[in-house]
Amino acid sequence: MTKIKSLDELRKQKEALQNKIKLRETADHPDSVVQVKVGMATSGIASGAKEIMEFMIDALQKRNINAVVTQAGDMGYCFAEPTIEITRPGESPVVFGYVTKEKADEIIEKYIKNGELVEGILPENYHSINDIDK
Repeated sequence: MTKIKSLDELRKQKEALQNKIKLRETADHPDSVVQVKVGMATSGIASGAKEIMEFMIDALQKRNINAVVTQAGDMGYCFAEPTIEITRPGESPVVFGYVTKEKADEIIEKYIKNGELVEGILPENYHSINDIDK
């Protein structure tokens, strides 16, 4: 274990541990909290997905919104990177494309908090095997 040299380092370590505990506590019931998946395939990272993921984590935490933010692979929307998928408790997932920090902030304020749809929703581009007519 490394030595902690400042109060700021101690606070960062405390925050990291609290986030791990929170993730562990909600892991048994992920459907009970907002789930945010950030597309972190190569095209997503090149388009700024890492910054969007960091922004989402910080912004949700600052607003005390109970959410789990994870990274996902290729969502199939390379043309619209960075992309994020939001699943509100009890609802179907919605994917947003061309996400900037400003758009992410709008998504948090309008969609995550109030369920209000905002511009930038991408249509489903896949079907379940059960949806195909035989």
